[in-house]
Amino acid sequence: MSCREIEELLHAYSDAELDLVRSLEIEQHLRTCGACSRAHQELEKLRSAVRAAPLYFELPKKLQTQIYSALEKTRSERTGRTPAKPGAAWLPWLTGAAAAALVAIVLGALTLLFLRRPADELLAQEVVASHIRSLMPGHLTDVVSTDEHTVKPWFNGKLDFSPTVKDLAAQGFTLAGGRLDYLQGRPVAALVYQRRRHYVNVFVWPSARNGGGEERPSSHQGYNLVHWNQSGMTYWAVSDLNSDELQEFSRLMQAAPPSLR
Repeated sequence: MSCREIEELLHAYSDAELDLVRSLEIEQHLRTCGACSRAHQELEKLRSAVRAAPLYFELPKKLQTQIYSALEKTRSERTGRTPAKPGAAWLPWLTGAAAAALVAIVLGALTLLFLRRPADELLAQEVVASHIRSLMPGHLTDVVSTDEHTVKPWFNGKLDFSPTVKDLAAQGFTLAGGRLDYLQGRPVAALVYQRRRHYVNVFVWPSARNGGGEERPSSHQGYNLVHWNQSGMTYWAVSDLNSDELQEFSRLMQAAPPSLR
């Protein structure tokens, strides 16, 4: 794809409005084009700032009454009718700039409401997209090993934290390796496990929350996800395994003792 095509589709891509094939094409372009990647990062920063802003404000009753009264007074002056009680129907008398302003306010409110989707929902979309991308040839692992003592040291110097890598082969989840990935505007660790012919991606990075090991199962685009926080880290596990098996995996990850260095 060309940079011009990326520019035209970037907003739709950020809003998760594109099909999977087109989204993967854009992600591949962003990995190789610095200018488009920077434009995407700036767009994501803007979206994050909008989502973090207080987007809802309820007008005080007194102010509502004053607005209604002023509108009724204007209507009565134009029509010669007695002003109605505050809160009466005044919309039919809105014309010109007032009507245009009202439409703009309503459309703006709807747009902001759409952008204020739960943060976890937006992150789940990122997690699933990264999982799908990893299943493309040559994208699954940067370090290939079933030995946790090989995978864990590989991340040293590549991240500002040290992910815990656990051996769950005896429980039916074989470590396949690990790689660097990118979520929420920062590098993260991706641990890869395999159960039969199914892969599980576990994305790990420092948590901004102080929660415990609560499981939060969900599904997105046909993939199952489990999210939990533990020991100052946040974890997202995603796979096409059925929900019960993925939750079993998450419980094993939370309960198993960490690998020895």
